Amino acid sequence: MLSQAKAISREDLANFRQNFEKDTGAKAMQNAASKTAIGELVYHADSRIGNDHLFSLELKTMKVTDQMASGRCWIFAGCNILREIIAKKIGSEDFELSQNFVAFYDKLEKINFSLEAITELSDRPADDRTLQTILRPAVGDGGQWDMFRSLVKKYGIVPKNVMPETWASSHTMDSNYIINTALRRFAAEAHRLKAAGKLKKLAARKAEILSQLFRVLGIAFGLPAERFNFEYRDKDKNYHCDPNLTPQEFYEKYVGEDIDEYVSLINSPTADKPYYETFTVDYIGNVIGGDPIHYLNLPMKELKAAVLASLKDGEPVWFGSDCGKFGDRTACVWAPEQYDYAPAFGFDLKMDKADLLDYAQSAMNHAMVITGVNLADGKPTRWKIENSWGDEKVYKGYYTATDLWFDYFVYQAVVKKKYLSRKQLTALAKEPKHLNPWDPMGTLA
Repeated sequence: MLSQAKAISREDLANFRQNFEKDTGAKAMQNAASKTAIGELVYHADSRIGNDHLFSLELKTMKVTDQMASGRCWIFAGCNILREIIAKKIGSEDFELSQNFVAFYDKLEKINFSLEAITELSDRPADDRTLQTILRPAVGDGGQWDMFRSLVKKYGIVPKNVMPETWASSHTMDSNYIINTALRRFAAEAHRLKAAGKLKKLAARKAEILSQLFRVLGIAFGLPAERFNFEYRDKDKNYHCDPNLTPQEFYEKYVGEDIDEYVSLINSPTADKPYYETFTVDYIGNVIGGDPIHYLNLPMKELKAAVLASLKDGEPVWFGSDCGKFGDRTACVWAPEQYDYAPAFGFDLKMDKADLLDYAQSAMNHAMVITGVNLADGKPTRWKIENSWGDEKVYKGYYTATDLWFDYFVYQAVVKKKYLSRKQLTALAKEPKHLNPWDPMGTLA
């Protein structure tokens, strides 16, 4: 391994140092970097022009929510889609669903999913790539739209005051540590039990750990309500009470729309994922027997057209992106145009989208909601984004994303089937091709 590799020599070091010390630009940047973050040094001032938080098409949506110190963005984004439907039905201008309720059942289902997957793979060596992917982490906060849909279909939803946040639900590091340690401990035990042929004991241990971790969730998040009274005031401040509802009854009555009408579109321009094909991801999910991950891969132009059709119809759009690239959290803008590395460092960092995915430079890591767009000659120039990082930032927690950022770093969008063309619907019906669990399109927001 690396038998022909060349080590850095003293001559190399001397040349590097000599070249650096003759480079006045490098010395100036060194001085500046000693007191300033690199992101600030490469900021391109002209990028502010045209990135105003103004949009020609803008949906009226409610106050931004706050996931706090947790990775539940996909749940917050899903609840933000559904709460707009409910608020219109009840005539409310201020309404929020319980993200904690959904997260409780998500964690419980992920625990069971992981226990089953670990059991299935328990005859494989510890360094098996599939097993290691499952264990890193076995249960985290992240998810995808199909996982949200599976939870809502099985458990329903509740208003936030029925199951409010706890410290642990909004600060998930400690509970995740307990859960993942227990699951990895089980993985080691399962391997030994499977090798010894003790399958009954293996099944018993799986059931015991599931019960133990339900207790952990009950302590950390609280127990979900089984029935509740739905109390609210409408926009005229009139009080209403709908008594003794189950979470499923509440969903059916106040959302009422078929959540299966929503479909997941992706843009992954990699050689292994042809457009107009569908894909699923092995060992990615939560509810066993629920909806598997199901994507339709489309050219970005067509994905955008479906998003625009939804917005023009008054419907916001759940989407997944890489929020870690080219974002200014002070100005609340995502834009590659904001950062120019070449003048500072002598080379640029540009990669095309396929290479970003294939070579581990980017993948989906955050879900939010698109609530507006600015169109110039019918084409988008910037997008309005409802985030879930609280409302204390400028624009009260809403963000602007340039269309260039959208092209490169938006990977998934969820729209209703009615916004797809006949060609796209035909492609959607195809049998999905299976992706490995470590595929970049298998990452969780």
